[in-house]
Amino acid sequence: MGFAKLSLKGRALKLLAQREHSRSELESKLARHVEEGDDLAAILDELESKDFINSERVAASVVHRRASRMGTQRVVQELRSKGLDDALIKSTAAELQSTELERALQVWKSKFGSREPANTPQEKAKQMRFLAARGFSGDVVRKVLKSAAEIEDGEGSCFE
Repeated sequence: MGFAKLSLKGRALKLLAQREHSRSELESKLARHVEEGDDLAAILDELESKDFINSERVAASVVHRRASRMGTQRVVQELRSKGLDDALIKSTAAELQSTELERALQVWKSKFGSREPANTPQEKAKQMRFLAARGFSGDVVRKVLKSAAEIEDGEGSCFE
């Protein structure tokens, strides 16, 4: 049976089988397929009541896919774009904050770890932009670059 002949509920289930979707995402993806007599809100309510749509799972899925490569700001931005509840976003952000420094260091190491530390202002700015573009806070970016310079100077690390 082709995707074009699926009912709204069938389309929703097919989308949910591919990955977790928030109610807001499903609503926007399915809205153009609503035909006369279809009640999109009722279908979404039913899927939510049966736990096919679950905001906590959507948030966990985003964190699982993105947190190892992205900072808290970028992950929060993606959660907001999915139309998730502010309280859920805030609690997820709080959890991510606790590991942001370690995650930023790992991202920096994977990109710049085999090179010399940033010796020129241009190289330092490049590395800072790289981490900032991935959603890491300015404070964390500065700590990562300071730590990288200290490791290279043999002074140890602020991560020990």
